[in-house]
Amino acid sequence: MSQPQPKPLSLAFIGGSIASAVGYTHNVASQMDHRWVLVAGCFSKRTVINQETGERWGVSPDRVYADWQTLLRKEKGRVDAVVVLTPTPSHAEIVKAALRAGFPVICEKALATSLEEVESIQQILKSTQGFLAVTYNYSGYPMLRELRQKIQAGDLGDIFQIIVEMPQEGFIRSGVCGELRKPQSWRLVDGGIPTIYLDLAVHLHHINYFLTGRHPVKVVSDQDSHGWFNGVVDNVSCLLRYEDGMQSQMWFSKSALGYRNGLRVRVFGRKASAEWVQTNPEELVLNHASGQRELLDRGGNVYLASDRRYERFKAGHPAGFVEAFANLYVDMADSLELFNKGEALESDYVFGLETALGGAQLLEAIVESALDQKWVSCVRWKAIK
Repeated sequence: MSQPQPKPLSLAFIGGSIASAVGYTHNVASQMDHRWVLVAGCFSKRTVINQETGERWGVSPDRVYADWQTLLRKEKGRVDAVVVLTPTPSHAEIVKAALRAGFPVICEKALATSLEEVESIQQILKSTQGFLAVTYNYSGYPMLRELRQKIQAGDLGDIFQIIVEMPQEGFIRSGVCGELRKPQSWRLVDGGIPTIYLDLAVHLHHINYFLTGRHPVKVVSDQDSHGWFNGVVDNVSCLLRYEDGMQSQMWFSKSALGYRNGLRVRVFGRKASAEWVQTNPEELVLNHASGQRELLDRGGNVYLASDRRYERFKAGHPAGFVEAFANLYVDMADSLELFNKGEALESDYVFGLETALGGAQLLEAIVESALDQKWVSCVRWKAIK
């Protein structure tokens, strides 16, 4: 007999309007499996956009707020969680205020723009004993979860190399008439950690850790600017070394013509290698030491990708980006319900402060290496877990 469906949890959005890059995805994904309902928001600083977003998404006008400070004051005790979807540079301030006010917080990656900001959030999270989750959406893809399970089961043997890459073309591509395609202005301002790291590298760091549970001990890297925007870092390559000898190569770019979002993951073990490509998300390719090549999908011989929770429609009808986010929202709902009961938070798929700390430490090490052109230690990672 199936378990009864839990009552949906209520959400308030800060940011994420109909004019934003992520708002529609979070709105649809959060409610796809009926575990959440959007009931309040401060979606935009622009009054008309803010009001239009609330109207389109069915939020009562009296729960659409002109600023996030008022939302936190008026919605305390009325919503189960706040989702922070504003541009990355504003995350830390809002997340800290929401935690202090007693809200469980879900934050779009990256959690913050520097290690210092993440550490300041850590102090508040520790003092409030609050709930914080960060959405690294690619780990919501069932076949990437399948790959993780296969690594843990030893199907690939000892892992000695992982190559993860995320090339995009947004900073070098022109329109059909040669016009410059200009991104949001905040993406063109590089801080101590350049914005491309906060947009893309956080995903690659998380995928590496998600798949292996390992932290690097040193890194060497190079970065440059090739696109339309002089001085804005748009291409980075790096090599990571791990304590057990495992290597990882990471490449992330916004000046790679031909790639809309070329996320590709390759894992090499002594028994087999595996490859997963986001643009073909339902398939996982395995290459065995015997020479056998195996193609898996949700309808094949898989550990977990065929679970009922991923079968919104049967195999052969690919699920994608929004569904991956939806899978995370189910996981976060499960974790928040455990948190509210005072039970231990144990999830293979919900990541928060520790992952953000590790990511910020690695990103600062990559920047230092690129600037100094040398290997840089990442040994501080040992203190995280």
